[in-house]
Amino acid sequence: MTEGQFDSSSGAASLGAGQGLWQACVDQLAQELPEQQFNTWIKPLSAQVADDLSKVTVFVANRFKLDWIRAQYSSRMAGMLEKLYGQTIVIELALAPREIASRSNIGQFSHGSSTVEELVEAGEDKVLNGPKNRLNTSLTFDTLVEGTANRMARAAAMHVSTMPGHLYNPLFIYGGVGLGKTHLMHAVGNRLLADKPGSKVLYIHAEQFVSDVVKAYQRKTFDEFKERYHNLDLLLIDDVQFFANKERTQEEFFNAFEALLAKKSHIVMTSDTYPKGLTDIHERLISRFDSGLTVAIEPPELEMRVAILINKARVEGTEMPEEVAFFVAKNVRSNVRELEGALRKILAYSRFNQKEISIQLAREALRDLLSIQNRQISVENIQKTVADYYKIKVADMYSKKRPASIARPRQIAMYLAKELTQKSLPEIGELFGGRDHTTVLHAVRKIGGERQQMTELNQQLHVLEQTLKG
Repeated sequence: MTEGQFDSSSGAASLGAGQGLWQACVDQLAQELPEQQFNTWIKPLSAQVADDLSKVTVFVANRFKLDWIRAQYSSRMAGMLEKLYGQTIVIELALAPREIASRSNIGQFSHGSSTVEELVEAGEDKVLNGPKNRLNTSLTFDTLVEGTANRMARAAAMHVSTMPGHLYNPLFIYGGVGLGKTHLMHAVGNRLLADKPGSKVLYIHAEQFVSDVVKAYQRKTFDEFKERYHNLDLLLIDDVQFFANKERTQEEFFNAFEALLAKKSHIVMTSDTYPKGLTDIHERLISRFDSGLTVAIEPPELEMRVAILINKARVEGTEMPEEVAFFVAKNVRSNVRELEGALRKILAYSRFNQKEISIQLAREALRDLLSIQNRQISVENIQKTVADYYKIKVADMYSKKRPASIARPRQIAMYLAKELTQKSLPEIGELFGGRDHTTVLHAVRKIGGERQQMTELNQQLHVLEQTLKG
Protein backbone atom coordinates (compact mmCIF):
# COMPACT_ATOMS: atom_id res chain seq x y z
CA MET A 1 0.00 0.00 0.00
CA THR A 2 1.30 3.45 -0.90
CA GLU A 3 1.91 5.77 2.04
CA GLY A 4 -1.20 7.87 2.78
CA GLN A 5 -3.63 5.62 0.90
CA PHE A 6 -6.37 3.64 2.57
CA ASP A 7 -6.33 -0.04 3.43
CA SER A 8 -9.64 -1.51 2.31
CA SER A 9 -8.65 -5.14 2.79
CA SER A 10 -11.33 -5.92 5.38
CA GLY A 11 -15.05 -5.20 5.18
CA ALA A 12 -15.36 -3.88 8.74
CA ALA A 13 -12.36 -1.66 8.35
CA SER A 14 -13.52 -0.38 5.00
CA LEU A 15 -16.77 0.91 6.46
CA GLY A 16 -14.84 3.08 8.88
CA ALA A 17 -12.37 4.03 6.19
CA GLY A 18 -15.23 4.91 3.84
CA GLN A 19 -16.73 7.45 6.21
CA GLY A 20 -13.26 8.69 7.05
CA LEU A 21 -12.53 9.11 3.36
CA TRP A 22 -15.72 11.14 2.87
CA GLN A 23 -14.90 13.27 5.93
CA ALA A 24 -11.40 13.93 4.61
CA CYS A 25 -12.96 15.12 1.34
CA VAL A 26 -15.32 17.46 3.24
CA ASP A 27 -12.46 18.78 5.37
CA GLN A 28 -10.44 19.55 2.24
CA LEU A 29 -13.37 21.42 0.72
CA ALA A 30 -13.72 23.40 3.96
CA GLN A 31 -10.19 24.65 3.44
CA GLU A 32 -10.55 25.46 -0.24
CA LEU A 33 -14.02 27.03 -0.43
CA PRO A 34 -15.17 30.37 1.01
CA GLU A 35 -16.89 29.82 4.34
CA GLN A 36 -20.31 30.93 3.09
CA GLN A 37 -20.19 28.55 0.11
CA PHE A 38 -19.05 25.63 2.24
CA ASN A 39 -21.71 26.18 4.91
CA THR A 40 -24.47 26.57 2.32
CA TRP A 41 -23.71 23.71 -0.09
CA ILE A 42 -21.26 21.19 1.39
CA LYS A 43 -21.70 21.10 5.17
CA PRO A 44 -25.33 19.83 5.09
CA LEU A 45 -24.44 16.86 2.83
CA SER A 46 -24.32 13.26 4.01
CA ALA A 47 -22.84 10.31 2.17
CA GLN A 48 -22.98 6.53 1.96
CA VAL A 49 -19.74 4.84 0.87
CA ALA A 50 -19.71 1.42 -0.81
CA ASP A 51 -17.96 -1.38 1.11
CA ASP A 52 -15.25 -1.62 -1.56
CA LEU A 53 -14.89 2.22 -1.68
CA SER A 54 -15.75 2.18 -5.41
CA LYS A 55 -18.76 4.52 -5.11
CA VAL A 56 -19.88 7.36 -2.88
CA THR A 57 -23.58 8.24 -2.82
CA VAL A 58 -24.05 11.83 -1.70
CA PHE A 59 -27.48 12.72 -0.28
CA VAL A 60 -28.81 16.21 -0.97
CA ALA A 61 -31.77 17.95 0.67
CA ASN A 62 -33.72 18.90 -2.46
CA ARG A 63 -33.75 18.89 -6.24
CA PHE A 64 -32.56 22.46 -6.53
CA LYS A 65 -29.47 21.77 -4.43
CA LEU A 66 -28.85 18.46 -6.18
CA ASP A 67 -28.68 20.13 -9.60
CA TRP A 68 -26.50 22.92 -8.31
CA ILE A 69 -24.04 20.58 -6.57
CA ARG A 70 -23.87 18.37 -9.66
CA ALA A 71 -22.97 21.38 -11.79
CA GLN A 72 -20.58 23.10 -9.41
CA TYR A 73 -18.99 20.54 -7.08
CA SER A 74 -19.45 16.90 -8.11
CA SER A 75 -16.42 16.68 -10.42
CA ARG A 76 -14.31 18.46 -7.83
CA MET A 77 -15.39 16.00 -5.13
CA ALA A 78 -14.70 13.02 -7.42
CA GLY A 79 -11.20 14.32 -8.17
CA MET A 80 -10.51 14.94 -4.51
CA LEU A 81 -11.67 11.46 -3.47
CA GLU A 82 -9.52 9.88 -6.18
CA LYS A 83 -6.50 11.83 -4.97
CA LEU A 84 -7.13 10.80 -1.35
CA TYR A 85 -7.76 7.12 -2.12
CA GLY A 86 -5.44 6.64 -5.09
CA GLN A 87 -8.14 5.07 -7.30
CA THR A 88 -11.16 6.28 -9.27
CA ILE A 89 -14.31 6.65 -7.15
CA VAL A 90 -17.74 7.16 -8.69
CA ILE A 91 -19.82 10.03 -7.27
CA GLU A 92 -23.59 9.54 -7.31
CA LEU A 93 -26.01 12.28 -6.16
CA ALA A 94 -29.36 11.35 -4.65
CA LEU A 95 -32.18 13.04 -2.80
CA ALA A 96 -32.13 12.51 0.92
CA PRO A 97 -34.83 9.96 1.93
CA ARG A 98 -37.10 12.54 3.54
CA GLU A 99 -37.20 14.51 0.31
CA ILE A 100 -37.91 11.74 -2.16
CA ALA A 101 -41.65 11.63 -1.49
CA SER A 102 -42.10 15.30 -2.22
CA ARG A 103 -39.58 15.73 -5.02
CA SER A 104 -42.27 16.02 -7.66
CA ASN A 105 -43.38 19.24 -6.01
CA ILE A 106 -39.95 20.81 -6.24
CA GLY A 107 -39.27 22.78 -9.38
CA GLN A 108 -36.44 21.90 -11.73
CA PHE A 109 -33.53 24.30 -11.89
CA SER A 110 -31.53 25.06 -14.97
CA HIS A 111 -27.96 25.89 -13.99
CA GLY A 112 -26.82 27.15 -17.34
CA SER A 113 -26.61 30.85 -16.41
CA SER A 114 -27.68 31.37 -12.83
CA THR A 115 -27.67 34.66 -10.96
CA VAL A 116 -28.18 35.48 -7.31
CA GLU A 117 -31.71 36.53 -8.14
CA GLU A 118 -32.47 33.19 -9.79
CA LEU A 119 -31.01 31.28 -6.88
CA VAL A 120 -33.20 33.17 -4.46
CA GLU A 121 -36.29 32.47 -6.55
CA ALA A 122 -35.57 28.82 -7.33
CA GLY A 123 -34.27 27.57 -4.02
CA GLU A 124 -36.04 27.03 -0.77
CA ASP A 125 -36.01 30.08 1.46
CA LYS A 126 -33.78 28.61 4.13
CA VAL A 127 -33.57 31.88 5.99
CA LEU A 128 -37.30 32.06 6.60
CA ASN A 129 -37.93 28.34 7.03
CA GLY A 130 -34.85 27.57 9.13
CA PRO A 131 -33.92 28.71 12.65
CA LYS A 132 -35.09 32.27 13.13
CA ASN A 133 -31.81 33.56 14.53
CA ARG A 134 -29.43 31.44 12.39
CA LEU A 135 -27.02 31.15 15.31
CA ASN A 136 -24.57 28.30 15.71
CA THR A 137 -25.02 27.28 19.33
CA SER A 138 -21.55 25.71 19.53
CA LEU A 139 -19.85 29.08 18.92
CA THR A 140 -19.76 30.63 22.38
CA PHE A 141 -17.36 32.64 24.50
CA ASP A 142 -16.48 29.44 26.35
CA THR A 143 -15.29 27.72 23.15
CA LEU A 144 -13.28 30.74 21.99
CA VAL A 145 -9.59 30.61 22.87
CA GLU A 146 -8.50 33.99 24.21
CA GLY A 147 -5.11 35.53 23.45
CA THR A 148 -3.41 38.83 22.75
CA ALA A 149 -4.69 38.69 19.16
CA ASN A 150 -8.39 38.83 20.10
CA ARG A 151 -8.47 40.10 23.70
CA MET A 152 -9.85 43.58 22.99
CA ALA A 153 -12.42 42.33 20.49
CA ARG A 154 -13.56 39.62 22.90
CA ALA A 155 -13.91 42.09 25.78
CA ALA A 156 -15.98 44.45 23.62
CA ALA A 157 -18.17 41.60 22.39
CA MET A 158 -18.73 40.38 25.97
CA HIS A 159 -19.83 43.87 26.97
CA VAL A 160 -22.28 44.07 24.07
CA SER A 161 -23.76 40.66 24.90
CA THR A 162 -24.52 41.70 28.50
CA MET A 163 -25.57 45.33 27.85
CA PRO A 164 -26.86 45.58 24.27
CA GLY A 165 -27.90 49.00 23.01
CA HIS A 166 -25.55 50.92 25.28
CA LEU A 167 -21.83 51.37 24.65
CA TYR A 168 -19.98 50.24 21.50
CA ASN A 169 -22.97 50.57 19.17
CA PRO A 170 -22.29 49.64 16.46
CA LEU A 171 -19.44 47.24 17.19
CA PHE A 172 -17.28 46.83 14.08
CA ILE A 173 -14.82 43.90 14.11
CA TYR A 174 -12.29 43.58 11.31
CA GLY A 175 -9.42 41.29 10.38
CA GLY A 176 -8.26 38.71 7.86
CA VAL A 177 -10.09 35.48 7.01
CA GLY A 178 -10.30 32.72 9.56
CA LEU A 179 -9.34 34.74 12.64
CA GLY A 180 -12.55 34.23 14.64
CA LYS A 181 -14.72 37.22 13.70
CA THR A 182 -17.75 35.06 12.95
CA HIS A 183 -17.21 33.04 16.14
CA LEU A 184 -17.33 36.24 18.18
CA MET A 185 -20.58 37.36 16.58
CA HIS A 186 -22.30 34.04 17.26
CA ALA A 187 -20.98 34.18 20.83
CA VAL A 188 -22.62 37.60 21.34
CA GLY A 189 -25.95 36.30 20.08
CA ASN A 190 -25.81 33.09 22.09
CA ARG A 191 -24.91 34.91 25.32
CA LEU A 192 -27.74 37.45 24.89
CA LEU A 193 -30.28 34.68 24.27
CA ALA A 194 -29.02 32.77 27.30
CA ASP A 195 -29.53 35.87 29.48
CA LYS A 196 -32.70 37.14 27.76
CA PRO A 197 -34.40 34.24 25.93
CA GLY A 198 -37.11 36.45 24.40
CA SER A 199 -34.65 38.69 22.52
CA LYS A 200 -35.01 39.07 18.76
CA VAL A 201 -31.57 38.14 17.40
CA LEU A 202 -30.50 37.54 13.82
CA TYR A 203 -27.12 36.47 12.44
CA ILE A 204 -26.79 36.89 8.70
CA HIS A 205 -24.07 37.05 6.07
CA ALA A 206 -24.00 40.18 3.94
CA GLU A 207 -24.62 38.06 0.81
CA GLN A 208 -27.90 36.85 2.31
CA PHE A 209 -28.95 40.42 3.05
CA VAL A 210 -28.28 41.26 -0.62
CA SER A 211 -30.41 38.28 -1.66
CA ASP A 212 -33.23 39.36 0.66
CA VAL A 213 -33.19 42.87 -0.86
CA VAL A 214 -33.34 41.38 -4.37
CA LYS A 215 -36.22 39.12 -3.35
CA ALA A 216 -38.12 42.02 -1.75
CA TYR A 217 -37.86 44.02 -4.98
CA GLN A 218 -38.88 41.06 -7.14
CA ARG A 219 -41.85 40.06 -5.02
CA LYS A 220 -42.75 43.57 -3.79
CA THR A 221 -42.61 42.36 -0.20
CA PHE A 222 -40.84 45.27 1.46
CA ASP A 223 -43.27 45.28 4.38
CA GLU A 224 -42.10 41.75 5.25
CA PHE A 225 -38.48 42.80 4.73
CA LYS A 226 -38.83 45.75 7.13
CA GLU A 227 -40.68 43.59 9.64
CA ARG A 228 -37.74 41.18 9.56
CA TYR A 229 -34.87 43.64 9.82
CA HIS A 230 -36.24 46.74 11.56
CA ASN A 231 -37.58 45.08 14.71
CA LEU A 232 -34.57 43.23 16.02
CA ASP A 233 -32.87 43.60 19.38
CA LEU A 234 -29.54 42.48 17.95
CA LEU A 235 -28.39 42.31 14.33
CA LEU A 236 -25.18 40.42 13.59
CA ILE A 237 -24.05 40.90 10.01
CA ASP A 238 -20.94 39.28 8.57
CA ASP A 239 -18.58 40.55 5.84
CA VAL A 240 -20.15 43.93 5.09
CA GLN A 241 -17.51 44.51 2.39
CA PHE A 242 -19.88 42.50 0.15
CA PHE A 243 -22.14 45.57 0.01
CA ALA A 244 -19.65 47.23 -2.36
CA ASN A 245 -21.23 48.57 -5.59
CA LYS A 246 -24.71 47.43 -4.55
CA GLU A 247 -26.61 50.72 -4.39
CA ARG A 248 -30.07 49.41 -3.44
CA THR A 249 -28.63 47.09 -0.81
CA GLN A 250 -26.65 49.91 0.78
CA GLU A 251 -29.73 52.11 0.87
CA GLU A 252 -31.84 49.42 2.54
CA PHE A 253 -29.10 48.60 5.02
CA PHE A 254 -28.77 52.28 5.90
CA ASN A 255 -32.51 52.42 6.57
CA ALA A 256 -32.36 49.26 8.71
CA PHE A 257 -29.30 50.63 10.52
CA GLU A 258 -31.07 53.89 11.40
CA ALA A 259 -34.26 52.11 12.47
CA LEU A 260 -32.37 49.78 14.82
CA LEU A 261 -30.31 52.55 16.39
CA ALA A 262 -33.45 54.63 16.93
CA LYS A 263 -34.99 51.82 19.01
CA LYS A 264 -31.67 51.27 20.86
CA SER A 265 -31.05 47.88 19.30
CA HIS A 266 -27.46 46.76 18.87
CA ILE A 267 -25.59 46.12 15.62
CA VAL A 268 -22.42 44.05 15.32
CA MET A 269 -20.60 43.88 12.00
CA THR A 270 -17.49 42.26 10.60
CA SER A 271 -15.31 43.08 7.64
CA ASP A 272 -11.93 42.22 6.17
CA THR A 273 -10.78 45.82 6.63
CA TYR A 274 -11.44 48.82 8.86
CA PRO A 275 -14.39 51.09 7.91
CA LYS A 276 -12.40 53.80 6.13
CA GLY A 277 -10.61 51.07 4.16
CA LEU A 278 -13.85 49.85 2.57
CA THR A 279 -14.23 50.67 -1.12
CA ASP A 280 -17.34 51.44 -3.19
CA ILE A 281 -19.52 51.95 -0.13
CA HIS A 282 -21.40 55.20 0.55
CA GLU A 283 -19.65 57.64 2.83
CA ARG A 284 -22.76 57.96 5.03
CA LEU A 285 -22.64 54.22 5.70
CA ILE A 286 -18.92 54.27 6.45
CA SER A 287 -19.45 57.13 8.91
CA ARG A 288 -22.12 55.02 10.65
CA PHE A 289 -19.80 52.00 10.77
CA ASP A 290 -17.12 54.16 12.36
CA SER A 291 -19.40 55.86 14.89
CA GLY A 292 -19.24 53.13 17.54
CA LEU A 293 -16.23 50.99 18.44
CA THR A 294 -13.89 49.54 15.81
CA VAL A 295 -11.62 46.69 16.93
CA ALA A 296 -9.20 44.45 15.07
CA ILE A 297 -8.54 40.74 15.42
CA GLU A 298 -4.92 39.85 14.70
CA PRO A 299 -3.47 36.54 13.53
CA PRO A 300 -3.02 34.38 16.64
CA GLU A 301 0.40 34.32 18.31
CA LEU A 302 2.29 31.02 18.74
CA GLU A 303 1.00 30.20 22.23
CA MET A 304 -2.56 30.96 21.21
CA ARG A 305 -2.24 28.72 18.14
CA VAL A 306 -0.98 25.89 20.35
CA ALA A 307 -3.91 26.33 22.76
CA ILE A 308 -6.39 26.37 19.86
CA LEU A 309 -5.02 23.11 18.46
CA ILE A 310 -5.06 21.32 21.81
CA ASN A 311 -8.59 22.53 22.63
CA LYS A 312 -10.05 21.66 19.24
CA ALA A 313 -8.42 18.23 19.32
CA ARG A 314 -10.13 17.61 22.70
CA VAL A 315 -13.47 18.60 21.20
CA GLU A 316 -12.82 15.86 18.62
CA GLY A 317 -12.15 13.41 21.44
CA THR A 318 -8.37 13.28 20.91
CA GLU A 319 -5.44 14.41 23.02
CA MET A 320 -2.80 16.19 20.93
CA PRO A 321 0.68 16.08 22.47
CA GLU A 322 2.01 19.55 23.21
CA GLU A 323 5.15 19.06 21.11
CA VAL A 324 2.98 18.17 18.08
CA ALA A 325 0.81 21.23 18.66
CA PHE A 326 3.95 23.40 18.75
CA PHE A 327 5.21 21.83 15.52
CA VAL A 328 1.93 22.51 13.72
CA ALA A 329 1.57 25.99 15.21
CA LYS A 330 5.05 26.98 14.06
CA ASN A 331 4.26 25.91 10.49
CA VAL A 332 0.65 27.13 10.20
CA ARG A 333 0.69 30.79 11.17
CA SER A 334 -1.93 32.65 9.18
CA ASN A 335 -5.33 31.97 10.77
CA VAL A 336 -7.52 29.70 12.87
CA ARG A 337 -9.25 28.16 9.86
CA GLU A 338 -5.95 26.88 8.48
CA LEU A 339 -5.11 25.49 11.92
CA GLU A 340 -8.43 23.64 11.98
CA GLY A 341 -7.79 22.28 8.50
CA ALA A 342 -4.34 21.07 9.52
CA LEU A 343 -5.80 19.42 12.62
CA ARG A 344 -8.46 17.60 10.57
CA LYS A 345 -5.79 16.26 8.22
CA ILE A 346 -3.70 14.99 11.12
CA LEU A 347 -6.67 13.34 12.85
CA ALA A 348 -7.84 11.73 9.59
CA TYR A 349 -4.32 10.51 8.77
CA SER A 350 -4.00 9.07 12.27
CA ARG A 351 -7.31 7.19 11.93
CA PHE A 352 -6.65 5.91 8.43
CA ASN A 353 -3.20 4.61 9.28
CA GLN A 354 -4.03 3.55 12.85
CA LYS A 355 -1.03 5.44 14.20
CA GLU A 356 -0.65 7.61 17.27
CA ILE A 357 -0.28 11.33 16.76
CA SER A 358 3.37 12.36 16.66
CA ILE A 359 5.53 15.01 15.01
CA GLN A 360 6.48 12.52 12.30
CA LEU A 361 2.83 11.68 11.62
CA ALA A 362 1.96 15.39 11.51
CA ARG A 363 4.83 15.95 9.08
CA GLU A 364 3.49 13.19 6.81
CA ALA A 365 -0.11 14.37 7.04
CA LEU A 366 0.82 17.97 6.22
CA ARG A 367 3.54 17.26 3.67
CA ASP A 368 1.64 18.96 0.83
CA LEU A 369 1.00 22.05 2.92
CA LEU A 370 4.60 22.19 4.16
CA SER A 371 6.08 21.72 0.68
CA ILE A 372 3.86 24.46 -0.79
CA GLN A 373 4.74 26.77 2.06
CA ASN A 374 8.45 26.15 1.71
CA ARG A 375 8.25 26.65 -2.05
CA GLN A 376 6.23 29.82 -1.97
CA ILE A 377 7.64 31.79 0.92
CA SER A 378 11.15 32.70 -0.05
CA VAL A 379 12.93 36.00 0.42
CA GLU A 380 12.89 36.48 -3.35
CA ASN A 381 9.13 35.97 -3.45
CA ILE A 382 8.65 38.38 -0.55
CA GLN A 383 10.72 41.03 -2.35
CA LYS A 384 8.70 40.65 -5.53
CA THR A 385 5.33 40.68 -3.72
CA VAL A 386 6.20 43.77 -1.65
CA ALA A 387 7.64 45.56 -4.69
CA ASP A 388 4.47 44.88 -6.68
CA TYR A 389 2.27 46.01 -3.80
CA TYR A 390 4.08 49.34 -3.32
CA LYS A 391 4.70 49.81 -7.05
CA ILE A 392 8.48 49.92 -6.97
CA LYS A 393 11.06 47.89 -8.87
CA VAL A 394 12.35 44.62 -7.43
CA ALA A 395 15.85 45.99 -8.09
CA ASP A 396 15.12 48.74 -5.52
CA MET A 397 15.20 46.05 -2.82
CA TYR A 398 18.91 45.56 -3.42
CA SER A 399 19.86 49.13 -4.32
CA LYS A 400 21.50 51.73 -2.11
CA LYS A 401 18.73 54.26 -2.78
CA ARG A 402 17.25 55.72 0.40
CA PRO A 403 14.13 57.81 -0.45
CA ALA A 404 11.16 56.99 1.78
CA SER A 405 9.15 55.60 -1.16
CA ILE A 406 11.79 52.85 -1.50
CA ALA A 407 13.29 52.53 2.00
CA ARG A 408 9.92 51.93 3.64
CA PRO A 409 8.86 48.97 1.41
CA ARG A 410 12.39 47.58 1.77
CA GLN A 411 12.06 47.60 5.57
CA ILE A 412 8.65 45.94 5.30
CA ALA A 413 10.14 43.23 3.07
CA MET A 414 12.94 42.65 5.60
CA TYR A 415 10.39 42.37 8.40
CA LEU A 416 8.31 39.84 6.44
CA ALA A 417 11.44 37.88 5.52
CA LYS A 418 12.26 37.50 9.22
CA GLU A 419 8.66 36.59 10.12
CA LEU A 420 7.90 34.18 7.28
CA THR A 421 11.19 32.43 6.55
CA GLN A 422 13.84 30.59 8.56
CA LYS A 423 16.63 32.86 7.30
CA SER A 424 18.99 34.47 9.79
CA LEU A 425 19.49 38.23 9.97
CA PRO A 426 22.87 38.07 8.13
CA GLU A 427 21.33 35.85 5.42
CA ILE A 428 18.46 38.29 4.94
CA GLY A 429 20.88 41.23 4.83
CA GLU A 430 22.93 39.49 2.13
CA LEU A 431 19.80 39.02 -0.01
CA PHE A 432 19.02 42.73 0.31
CA GLY A 433 22.13 43.91 -1.48
CA GLY A 434 24.71 42.81 1.08
CA ARG A 435 23.34 44.88 3.98
CA ASP A 436 24.59 44.42 7.53
CA HIS A 437 22.49 42.31 9.91
CA THR A 438 22.04 45.36 12.19
CA THR A 439 20.20 47.09 9.33
CA VAL A 440 17.82 44.14 9.10
CA LEU A 441 17.35 44.07 12.89
CA HIS A 442 16.51 47.79 12.90
CA ALA A 443 13.92 47.26 10.14
CA VAL A 444 12.35 44.27 11.94
CA ARG A 445 12.05 46.15 15.24
CA LYS A 446 10.81 49.35 13.58
CA ILE A 447 8.08 47.71 11.47
CA GLY A 448 7.11 45.32 14.30
CA GLY A 449 6.68 48.23 16.70
CA GLU A 450 4.77 50.40 14.23
CA ARG A 451 2.49 47.47 13.38
CA GLN A 452 1.11 47.59 16.92
CA GLN A 453 0.40 51.32 16.69
CA MET A 454 -0.60 51.97 13.06
CA THR A 455 -3.84 50.40 11.88
CA GLU A 456 -3.20 51.11 8.21
CA LEU A 457 0.27 49.50 8.27
CA ASN A 458 -1.13 46.48 10.12
CA GLN A 459 -3.79 46.06 7.44
CA GLN A 460 -1.19 46.31 4.65
CA LEU A 461 0.92 43.64 6.33
CA HIS A 462 -2.15 41.38 6.66
CA VAL A 463 -2.76 41.67 2.93
CA LEU A 464 0.87 40.92 2.09
CA GLU A 465 0.97 37.91 4.44
CA GLN A 466 -2.23 36.48 2.99
CA THR A 467 -0.88 36.97 -0.54
CA LEU A 468 2.40 35.24 0.27
CA LYS A 469 0.72 32.33 2.02
CA GLY A 470 -1.62 31.77 -0.90
